[in-house]
Amino acid sequence: MRIITLNLNGVRSAASKGFFQWLKMQDADLVCVQELKAQTSDITAEILAPDSYHGYFHCAEKRGYSGVGIYSRHEPDNVIEGLGIPEIDAEGRFIRLDFGHLSVISIYFPSGSSGEHRQAAKFFFMERFFPMLKKLADCGSEIILCGDWNIAHKEIDLKNWRSNQKNSGFLPEERIWLTGVFQELGFVDVFRQINVEPEQYTWWSNRGQAWAKNVGWRIDYQIATPGIAAKANAVAIYKTERFSDHSPLIIDYDYNL
Repeated sequence: MRIITLNLNGVRSAASKGFFQWLKMQDADLVCVQELKAQTSDITAEILAPDSYHGYFHCAEKRGYSGVGIYSRHEPDNVIEGLGIPEIDAEGRFIRLDFGHLSVISIYFPSGSSGEHRQAAKFFFMERFFPMLKKLADCGSEIILCGDWNIAHKEIDLKNWRSNQKNSGFLPEERIWLTGVFQELGFVDVFRQINVEPEQYTWWSNRGQAWAKNVGWRIDYQIATPGIAAKANAVAIYKTERFSDHSPLIIDYDYNL
């Protein structure tokens, strides 16, 4: 089972940069995407259901903003859109597909970088999402949460960690919260389970020459319950082509849907 996750920074923009042509060659079972920046009524049938995939989406109420989706080659048993919290669901940040004893989630955490009001929205999201993560951890199914968590966990996970300790995405409170997801709830950072090397980033600012100099952040994850995490056998961050300011995170699991 191959799962890809990518913040598209606009599904139509990514499509224009060849994302769906690339996807046809990846043999992925599930593709989790974030930041659609579109309503389903805005986008073409090719984008809604590319190649042999069927797309499931949770769009934001605001046009051209946020939104998540999952492309699947397999028909799910159940689809859940949103968390049941109106302020969060209005921004289209959560969709879950259930396949027997496995659930795959596409999630997009708020960014707090645009100001205090958005950092407050991020903390609001984190506070309410943690008990939901606990329920997922305890539900008896295997869970894989894919997406842009907008938090770099450790110093190894961003180039300029010293100068970013007071910036959203690397605040002490955010990092402690994510540590709790791993240590208290037992979830696994699947990429780091296999690859412990430095300079493994998934997002680069458009400012300066961040991409050219690999001045990046690792803020995109596949975070899973221990059983399915143990079945991961290969990880990769694809950087040969650029479809977005993020790069696709690809993980293979020894598991059949």
